[in-house]
Amino acid sequence: MTSATTMTTALPAEHRERLMRLAHEVTFDAGTRVFEEGRRADRFWIVRTGTVALDLHVPGRRPAVIESLGRDELVGWSWHFPPYVWHLGAEAMSPVRAWEFDAEAVWAVCAEDPEFGRAIAVWVGRVVAQRLRASRIRLLDLYAPYGSGGLT
Repeated sequence: MTSATTMTTALPAEHRERLMRLAHEVTFDAGTRVFEEGRRADRFWIVRTGTVALDLHVPGRRPAVIESLGRDELVGWSWHFPPYVWHLGAEAMSPVRAWEFDAEAVWAVCAEDPEFGRAIAVWVGRVVAQRLRASRIRLLDLYAPYGSGGLT
């Protein structure tokens, strides 16, 4: 996690407050699938406590854990980009308390307040970039010959 990808540092206070007005608290027991790769993405979460593992389906193998997310981190970015399907799966690795947001409600606020919408888009974009980097590193760790994972 980088500080630029957590809600508390990525969004100005007024945008955080506006976003939080759309939140409701949810809990997930350890082992609960939060979402499945390839299914409809219509919400997202901010972790309050606990850990959520992002995983990638690998044919013929167990899902590869790409990244573990914790406090203040965004779980789910696929709601923000067509075709609005999850690009990864997610599972609660411990009991999780999170804020849940409905994508349509957030889009409505983004449409009425372009400054808020831009802040959300930049935040989600930073998260996507960070997740792509983490995915690349993890997949190279798992499947590439030793020493082939140098970053450029």
